[in-house]
Amino acid sequence: MDQKTPLLSVQNLTIPLPAGGDRPYAVENVSYDIHPGEILCIVGESGSGKSMSANAIMGLLPDYLQPTQGSILLKGTNLLTQPEHWLRSIRGQQIGMIFQEPLSALNPLMTIGKQIGEVMQVHDKYPGEQRKQRVLELLNFVGLPDPEILYDLYPFRLSGGQRQRVMIAMALALEPDLLIADEPTTALDMTTQAQILSLIARIQKEKGMGVMFITHDFGVVAEIAHRVAVMEKGILVEQGTADQVLNRPQHPYTKRLIASVPNRRMDETPRAEEPAPVMEVRNLHKTYVVGGGMLGTKRVVHAVNDVSFTVRHGETLGIVGESGSGKSTIGKCLLKLIKVDSGQMLFQGKDIVPLPESRFRPMRHNIQMIFQDPYASLNPRHTIGKILTDGPVANGKSRADAEARARELLELVGLDASSFNRYPNEFSGGQRQRIGIARALALDPKLLVADESVSALDVSVQAQVLELLRELQQKLQIAMIFITHDLRVAAQVCNSVVVMHKGKVVEYGKPSQIFERPENPYTQQLIAAIPGKDWNPAEVETA
Repeated sequence: MDQKTPLLSVQNLTIPLPAGGDRPYAVENVSYDIHPGEILCIVGESGSGKSMSANAIMGLLPDYLQPTQGSILLKGTNLLTQPEHWLRSIRGQQIGMIFQEPLSALNPLMTIGKQIGEVMQVHDKYPGEQRKQRVLELLNFVGLPDPEILYDLYPFRLSGGQRQRVMIAMALALEPDLLIADEPTTALDMTTQAQILSLIARIQKEKGMGVMFITHDFGVVAEIAHRVAVMEKGILVEQGTADQVLNRPQHPYTKRLIASVPNRRMDETPRAEEPAPVMEVRNLHKTYVVGGGMLGTKRVVHAVNDVSFTVRHGETLGIVGESGSGKSTIGKCLLKLIKVDSGQMLFQGKDIVPLPESRFRPMRHNIQMIFQDPYASLNPRHTIGKILTDGPVANGKSRADAEARARELLELVGLDASSFNRYPNEFSGGQRQRIGIARALALDPKLLVADESVSALDVSVQAQVLELLRELQQKLQIAMIFITHDLRVAAQVCNSVVVMHKGKVVEYGKPSQIFERPENPYTQQLIAAIPGKDWNPAEVETA
């Protein structure tokens, strides 16, 4: 196909929303092209319409959300005028799609080999033994180890990065001309994300495919994009080459998104007087026994192996590492949600490790957690008021005082007092995270443990929550442990950073030291994996 002729041309696409929505259109008058061998990144916050336009291309929109205007031309054929049986014939063959959450997209009752092979079976490709050989070839092509073993495994036996590679293999099974990747790296660790981005870029180059890559991460855009389209509330507000949009943005919304990208450093000026420690962790150990029975031989996993650190009043300690590094296990240990094998956890000088639950319970309000997924951690049947007051009332505060404090906290975290009588489902992700922060503060803790509390948020909402945490910490002088896999975020909010790998602390120091002079090879690897690390948002022309 001629490189100058668009592989895909979306023209004036408009998709109305049902009456009563926050705006009349999910997608309004949107136009863009994707050429062979080109990666177009579509960027925007949740609700901007970027995934909606992708689903329109695939013909996967529900009946109540259908285009009323425009065209979607694939090699000159308007997909919007084709019958369902024709669309079914091109899905997989001409257009492949990588979904955001592979665990929900993969059938838990089918083995990996059968699922990838099903794509070929539906399109009558690769009969008999050829089909299995093609599946093994694909598994090897996307960099998965031991394809013969993986072929017979079920999705739950694979890691997140491995499942995403399976989704890529499935999308590539019939060598489509267009690949749509919908937030395929959002939930992945930095190193796994870097591997997936590198894989997609390599495949695109080798196969000459057009790629539509949907993301809210400008670091990812800087890493792989040829062209960029920015969407806000269903409208395409800016598009151009990656260099134009990233370094010379024109639209105020694009400038605001770029300004929200984590890039700042904490003020590391030493304090005149070092604050007292709130929590001192010394030689902490926690092991798990896995395997046995149907899973094979038992083995001991050192989730936390001889870990030591200190967090002080008014300071934030970052704990950084990949999935399985032990960082979330440390958070559970600090709240005594799991039993520690050995070591000390000195809370304001008192070791809480040996305390039985009956003696620790009166202290529990002093250590609170902000969870990663606020929607899952907030009871959907309780009002926000009840969520914020149950803890204080259970700890002896009167209902009237607890309600007054809850209203103060809602105002403190930037929510209207009317939120008190509403339910979690009535709020956005960023608002729910603010409610989670308010709940953690309701018991006036001395130590907050934030476990991946911004990883699932859009970049602008993430910036707002991080700024809120900074302001609250300065005002209340709370100590905070910030658990994250994103070194950029850690550098923005933390006074000191602990880097963990396979249960051990491999590096411990100031953010500037970790970023600019990393000593451990694993830390160097994490920093090298940051997408778009050579692009500095602070140097963007936003005037």
